Amino acid sequence: MTGGTIDYSRADDGSFTAPLTLFYPYARTVGPTYGRFLTSLRERRIEGTRLADGRVAVPPAEFDPDTGVPCTEWVEVGSEGTVVTWAWQPEPVDGNPMSSAFAWALVLLDGADVPMLHAVDVDGPADLATGDRVRVRWAEERSGSITDIACFEPLGSTTGAGPDHSIGADGAGS
Repeated sequence: MTGGTIDYSRADDGSFTAPLTLFYPYARTVGPTYGRFLTSLRERRIEGTRLADGRVAVPPAEFDPDTGVPCTEWVEVGSEGTVVTWAWQPEPVDGNPMSSAFAWALVLLDGADVPMLHAVDVDGPADLATGDRVRVRWAEERSGSITDIACFEPLGSTTGAGPDHSIGADGAGS
């Protein structure tokens, strides 16, 4: 990085942590595909599109990423799913979906084949594991945006089916 430094810290186990602020300072129109997806969220439904090979993408794909073929078949999926991987967000920044610490997770919704990124509301990194089951917590007031899904929340105890390849509170992957 030219002209700057990265502030990082080293933990006792040798792992590093560094701050990361992710934001998108632009706006765009959503078009017919994302418009339909966001409208379905307002109605407390989650829809994806079928890719050329039969997989279901949520959020929906306008075009198959491998073939470029338009994705025109819509599939409704469940509001519960499995955590594929996750990372802990100890200090939310402006624009984050939650005002207290939370996990970012890739959640594979029931009926989908491509996971979606969203927040999971847990007290700490020890309360979430790869393989955990989660469900949508719908926003009280919905307006047709991704924030109509307020977050995901655990369905039960954190048992963690399979190896945990997430990035924990210390920034280290396991």
